[in-house]
Amino acid sequence: MRYQQTRSPHFLGALFLFFLLIKGPLPAFAEEKPWLLETWERPFDYTSPSRTIHYAPLASASKKWRICASYPHLKDSYWLSVNYGMVEEARRLGVALRVVEAGGYPNLSRQISQIQECTARNTDILVIGSVSFKGVTPTIKDIAKRIPVVAVVNDIADDGITAKTGVSWISMGKRIGEFLARAHPQGSAPVKVAWFPGPKASGWVPFVEEGFKSALADSSAEIVVTKYGDTGKEIQLILIEEALEERPDVDYLVGSAVTAGAAVSVLRAKGLSNRIKILADYFTHAVYRGIKRGKILAAPTDFAIVQGRLGIEQAVRVLEGKLSLKHVGPAITLVDSNNVNEIGTGQSLAPATFSPTFIIE
Repeated sequence: MRYQQTRSPHFLGALFLFFLLIKGPLPAFAEEKPWLLETWERPFDYTSPSRTIHYAPLASASKKWRICASYPHLKDSYWLSVNYGMVEEARRLGVALRVVEAGGYPNLSRQISQIQECTARNTDILVIGSVSFKGVTPTIKDIAKRIPVVAVVNDIADDGITAKTGVSWISMGKRIGEFLARAHPQGSAPVKVAWFPGPKASGWVPFVEEGFKSALADSSAEIVVTKYGDTGKEIQLILIEEALEERPDVDYLVGSAVTAGAAVSVLRAKGLSNRIKILADYFTHAVYRGIKRGKILAAPTDFAIVQGRLGIEQAVRVLEGKLSLKHVGPAITLVDSNNVNEIGTGQSLAPATFSPTFIIE
């Protein structure tokens, strides 16, 4: 939040108090306290043992580094929140940022051309949230001959990558699967699940699916229909309709945050809100509202704002030879009706007033 310098101290104090009362604690970047993160014993290997750390971010950059950041899209509020974190961190550290977005997970060739153009000149480092686990790798390897590359959020093949900011999407899927398994343990009455993992070739869907299915192994929940597809709202609406036509007997709709948000309106329109329950495997504004209103049961948050900040902070560390941990990410937290107010939005969700920002000079 920014204030005009012409405001009086009394006005600022009152506005600050109002913010605390209405919105809860200020976002982490306002205080610059150590960040609670997770790191892995073997970098880039989410199957290796991990530990929780208190991570002290850099105070500033030594020069105005030029960073190119590439996203799969900005169609949902998750990547908008990542964008917000990157923008705030670039401003705090005093570096330049240029953002490009591919427009969706099917657009591999577009992301490739965007990062080729973005890194061709006047760029010191690439930070990429990839649309594909392996599809961008040949281009990444070529770019890495000239400048370093940092991966953020979505997992990607290791070739050409200097550092990674992210969480285990196996763990993300497992956390929401465990929630469902606790509600329906093995031996209890069976329940049927419609599963919407997202775009099949992306750098996160195979992992979230692995975690989710493994958590259901010892439960009475059964996946009876699966619908893969891009995480645009229109596509997810179509997939939900298809699933309900094929299996009108489902008890749960589980999938991406976009799926969960779309499912709220679909079930309401069909008069099914009281019979079919909704779970999301990551956290957005719509999921937050859904949990607050009792329309969505739960979702894990991987703190998208923090991930955006980390992507920029790690990039600066790489450029300045200060990288001590090659692989870090926020500690995943499951959000439900019991802790949604405590968790809040400060580290996960961009403010409602924030718009996509593509250039920080």
